[in-house]
Amino acid sequence: MSLIMRDAFGKKLAELGAANKKLVVLDADVSGSTKSGIFAQAFPDRFFNCGVAEGNMAGVAAGLAASGFHPVINAFAIFVALKCTDQIRHDFCYNKLPVIIAGAYGGLSDSYDGASHQSIADIAILRSLPNMEVIVPGDNKQAELALEYAVSQKHPVYIRLTRNDTADISVSNGFGTKAPILLKSGSDVTVAATGLASQLALDAAALLEKEGVSAEVFSAPFVKPIEGTALETSVRKTGRLVTVEEHSVVGGFGSACLEKLAKSGVQFSWLPIGVQDTFGDTGAYDELLAAYGLSARAIADAVKRPIPRAAASGNM
Repeated sequence: MSLIMRDAFGKKLAELGAANKKLVVLDADVSGSTKSGIFAQAFPDRFFNCGVAEGNMAGVAAGLAASGFHPVINAFAIFVALKCTDQIRHDFCYNKLPVIIAGAYGGLSDSYDGASHQSIADIAILRSLPNMEVIVPGDNKQAELALEYAVSQKHPVYIRLTRNDTADISVSNGFGTKAPILLKSGSDVTVAATGLASQLALDAAALLEKEGVSAEVFSAPFVKPIEGTALETSVRKTGRLVTVEEHSVVGGFGSACLEKLAKSGVQFSWLPIGVQDTFGDTGAYDELLAAYGLSARAIADAVKRPIPRAAASGNM
C-alpha cells in the first residue's frame, strides 16, 4: 500500500501553492483530517479556516474566485456536496468560477461514522450541474494529476478523495485525455471502474482469469466529462459492461457510462456494481465494501452471472 491519498493530496497542494501565488485554500475546521493543514503551515496567509460552516466557506471561495484568486475548498465529501450545493450551483457553476472542490472521505471510507458521514450521492449531485467537471482518482498519482489539472482550469472541478490507503495501480498515461485508462486487456467482459474500485476490479479480473473469464479492465478518473471511445470499442468487442463504483448506482459513474454508450448504437449488457439505492451502515471499511458487493470476490462472482441486456441500437 502507498501513502494515504489525503496525505498525498495535501502535500501536492502545498507544492502547487509555492508556484502559484493565486492559489488559496479554505477548510471547514477539518484541516487535520483533510490534510489541507499542510498548505496552512506553508502559506498561513493564504489559508482560511471557515469553521463548521461549509456553505459560508463556499460563498467566501466564490468571492475570492471572482477577485482573481484560485480557491480550493476542502472538507468531507458529503458536506461539500450537500451543504454547499446552493453555492456550488449558483455561484461556482452559473458564473463558471475556477473553484476546486476537494471532497475528502468520499464513498464509504468514513466507515465508522455511518450514513451521516458516508458520501454515496456526491457524484450524482455534482455531475448534474452545468460547467462542473468531476474527477474520482483511483490512486495517489491520479489524485496529484487531478489537482494539477484542476489548477489549470477556469471552471469548477470536483475531486473526490478517499480517507484510506490506496494501492498504486501504476497507470496515469492518458490522464489528460479524460478517457478511461486501460489497466488490463481482455475479450469476454468490459469492467470499468472509478476511484478505489479500480484496484478491486483489477483484483477481480485476476480471479476471473483463473476461472476462464478474460476481463478487460479500465480505470476512469474522469466521470464528467467521460470520453467514451475506448469504452465503446471494448464493449463492441465483449458485448458486456460491468461498472464498479463506491457510490450509489443511481446517477453515478455507471449511469454516466450508460448515458455515453447508449448514444453510440452499440448493443451490450450492463451490470452496475455499487451501493444499491440504500444508505450506508457502520463498521470496518473492508467489511462495508464487501457488504455492498465491492470486494474482488463479489465482483468476480457477479461478472460470471448472466447480465441483462441494457441497451440496443442506442435505446435504453
